[in-house]
Amino acid sequence: MDPLLLVLHEDDDLLVVHKPAGLVCHPTKGDARSSLISRLRLHRGGGFGALVNRLDRETSGVTLAAKSPGAAGELGRLMAARAITKDYLALVHGQPAWDALTVEAPLGRDEASAVAVKDRVRPDGAAAETRFSVQQRGMRGGRPFALVAARPLTGRKHQIRLHLAHAGHPVVGDKLYGHDPGCYLRLVRGELTAADRAALLLENHALHAARLAFTWRGRDWEFRSEPEPEFRQLAAG
Repeated sequence: MDPLLLVLHEDDDLLVVHKPAGLVCHPTKGDARSSLISRLRLHRGGGFGALVNRLDRETSGVTLAAKSPGAAGELGRLMAARAITKDYLALVHGQPAWDALTVEAPLGRDEASAVAVKDRVRPDGAAAETRFSVQQRGMRGGRPFALVAARPLTGRKHQIRLHLAHAGHPVVGDKLYGHDPGCYLRLVRGELTAADRAALLLENHALHAARLAFTWRGRDWEFRSEPEPEFRQLAAG
């Protein structure tokens, strides 16, 4: 057991871990423990390690790394060819009227937003497609929620969160595309209010990378991880 990482699988070529919510993939600070890639390299004793897929800071779940340049190149080409299946779970506000939905909505920069990283659905954006299916519906404290499975068929920034918000069901805890457009700015300024936290419900948004699957070097690979306790507790009611 490595106290820095929850390792799901490791062999000569691959290192697959569960990335916790709240941890960035790449360094923003000098602390060697402050990013997933830094922790991977500590785990490797300074040896080669390259992330094949990346998750937002608040998104938890399966993250695949290559332990050699050769494996990194091969897996990177699979990712670019959309030959790696990525399945997510999200807790969303409201109860969708649909059981299954495919959203095809192009995404691009939200130029009206003061938040530099914020995108939006826009007709001149990059093509983006996500398939959704409702896994369960329920009430929590008198508020309607649903557990939704998501499979992105393209890999745009914030794609799942944007497409769910576009469909009228933003991800629980989403500070950028959720209940209040000013929430993200208050977060980065350290000014979240008690009302903000009550509306968000969770410290991190409720999006989890549950499964990666692909065919590589003559065999089928599949990796899964469970959502984190806060996610599971809210989903269970």
